[in-house]
Amino acid sequence: MSRPKIARKSTSVDMTAMCDVAFLLLSFFILTTKFKAAEAVEVATPSSVSSKIAPEKDVTLVSVTKDGKVFVSLDNEDVKAELASQLNSAAGAGLSPSDIALFKKASFYGTPISQIKSALQIPSDKLTGAALPGIPVQDTAHNELTTWMNAIVTAHSSTGTKMNLIVKGDNIVKYPIFKNIVTSFKKSDQFKFQMITNPESVPNGTDLWRKYMKGEVATTE
Repeated sequence: MSRPKIARKSTSVDMTAMCDVAFLLLSFFILTTKFKAAEAVEVATPSSVSSKIAPEKDVTLVSVTKDGKVFVSLDNEDVKAELASQLNSAAGAGLSPSDIALFKKASFYGTPISQIKSALQIPSDKLTGAALPGIPVQDTAHNELTTWMNAIVTAHSSTGTKMNLIVKGDNIVKYPIFKNIVTSFKKSDQFKFQMITNPESVPNGTDLWRKYMKGEVATTE
């Protein structure tokens, strides 16, 4: 007696549910993704083999462009508000309550103290390093960064926050500018700061390379 033949049927899978889920996930990532804005102050940093990660909170960043312009930026709005008050009392910045509100929202500062009010009126979409003259640091007699640093230190102290001081200098910035910046740090009793650099691998055969191979230090490729 022959075996009965079972009819073969094609398999069909309903992909509607999977497509719906994929579309929802795609929509979620598009709506929640934050794109990195272009830097208003362009700085080409030098390379190094350090692997220490720069802090991301309560940061005071001092940036130096290739033409020697100096800018300061902070990430804590409470500290910014207190900084504005300190600049008013210590340096006669003359910032009104409405100016202080703009000061809190500014992403960076780069003018002589006497020009802060006018700089705050520049629309944010037009505010770049090229539009500002930078904080004066030409010499000891005209180093306004010292006033800024004293006010920033006091602002952090008043708000109970720890200041993480970072310097981001262009690869071709001239040494006298950097020296004047460090002098302003010393005058405000800030003797420790970090430099932002481009990480590169440790050169083979160096003492640091041998320590890395032994696992004594970490590095970033």
